[in-house]
Amino acid sequence: MATKRIKKVAALIGLLGMTACQSVWAALPTPVAGDWIELIKGYIKDGGLVLGLAIAVLGFLWVAYVGFAKFNEARQGKAEWAEVGVLGIVGAIVLIFASYLLTEASGVI
Repeated sequence: MATKRIKKVAALIGLLGMTACQSVWAALPTPVAGDWIELIKGYIKDGGLVLGLAIAVLGFLWVAYVGFAKFNEARQGKAEWAEVGVLGIVGAIVLIFASYLLTEASGVI
């Protein structure tokens, strides 16, 4: 008796599952006709730009960290204030150059 009841419950669950799956499949969007190669190239381009921006952000953070560390050393007397100034000028030049390269790379890619 218990096995008949289990089979009925399993059949009912299977029927409900199939009904739920049909409504989910019906809501899928239709595929867009187009060139898949160009779509993949676009994704690769976007990924390259995001990777370049992530590297630039790491560069900005690195320059800021080194600047704060050098400033702290100068306050403690372990470094001269001229070193802080040189680091600020060189760090600004590096960041401007990195921004320029990113701008040029985004136009080329």
